[in-house]
Amino acid sequence: MIIKEIVVGPLMANCFIFGCKQTKEAVVIDPGGDSDRILLELSDANLKVKYIINTHGHFDHVSANGKMKAATDAEILIHPQDAPMLGMLSTNAAIFGISVENSPPCDRTIEEGETVSFGNISLDVIHTPGHTPGGISLYTDGIVFVGDTLFAGSIGRTDFPGGDFDTLISSIQNKLFKMRDDVRVFSGHGPETSIGREKRYNPFVGLY
Repeated sequence: MIIKEIVVGPLMANCFIFGCKQTKEAVVIDPGGDSDRILLELSDANLKVKYIINTHGHFDHVSANGKMKAATDAEILIHPQDAPMLGMLSTNAAIFGISVENSPPCDRTIEEGETVSFGNISLDVIHTPGHTPGGISLYTDGIVFVGDTLFAGSIGRTDFPGGDFDTLISSIQNKLFKMRDDVRVFSGHGPETSIGREKRYNPFVGLY
């Protein structure tokens, strides 16, 4: 597996390139800006993008959807509950004084129980709402991409429209924390962590 992390956009979101070494197929998870940098990393690694996956619909995670799709012809995937947010990016970003273009609509929606396959890799889709109604996490082989559901030592905000604190805590405790302690956690902001570390030390959901 190939994992490349690129910090993008004015809110410093983590975009991940996740690729198959054998086939050179890849997905781009949460292209929130700086499409030229993402495309350069893909070119340097000789990777072909099959899917653009949005863990949720906030502008700092999806605002490069359009440019990435135009350059790669990859399909945009998002949970159905967050799909309408793709057409409201400019309005939501303006609250932060940031100008972005709306995303194209998704090519298809993905829900819990489905898998996203590329190369020799399959990602299991897990619905982890709370930060947004349609937030998802993506799991494979000891790795989980969690978007803004869980951070190293913190959790996602729930004060935006559609956020709900109790729902977020339930997603973390009843879904993410059911995984093995050694599962590597790649979050939408900040450094990599692990399920076990967050169980023990996260002040919001730790000591589980």
